[in-house]
Amino acid sequence: MKITVTDSASQWFQNEMGLRAGNGVSFYGKVYGKTPAHNGFSLALMRDDEPGKVYASTIKDGVNYFIAQPDEWFFKGLDFKIDYDPKTSDNPIYTYTENGEL
Repeated sequence: MKITVTDSASQWFQNEMGLRAGNGVSFYGKVYGKTPAHNGFSLALMRDDEPGKVYASTIKDGVNYFIAQPDEWFFKGLDFKIDYDPKTSDNPIYTYTENGEL
């Protein structure tokens, strides 16, 4: 699994969440909602500077963006891209791409 954070998304997280180098953001699935990858579940996030066991992660501008091992079920078989375009949304844009991993 690959996590990609664009420059514009990194800047959005830094501005909106006050993130600095050494901080972290955890992404996970939660009950109710819908994503392009799941029906009945939605994406959630929280600031988490001390992850435990990590399933996947990437560091952008010193910030650790990650998925904890217990949330592997939500992202398994997918690559996850985080983008931001202020012209189309006030929030990050999440893209899930199948990667063939089972």
